[in-house]
Amino acid sequence: MPTYDYLCQDCGQVFSVQASMSEYAQGLRPTCPHCGSKKVVRTFSSVNVLSSRNRGMPRWGGCGPMAGPGCCGG
Repeated sequence: MPTYDYLCQDCGQVFSVQASMSEYAQGLRPTCPHCGSKKVVRTFSSVNVLSSRNRGMPRWGGCGPMAGPGCCGG
């Protein structure tokens, strides 16, 4: 089951909600567990994906042709 991260616009707390993809598609509207506010926005966190095509390459991080701004001090 996916985990969705939210930021409360009232108290500033970040929290996570586990919900099925169908629940999210139907308009999941969580409330902040800290203050009860419904003024929350979804945030995005990074995801690590490993592939069998990456054999022989570093598993985590590193720079390459697809690296974005700020990578490796650039």
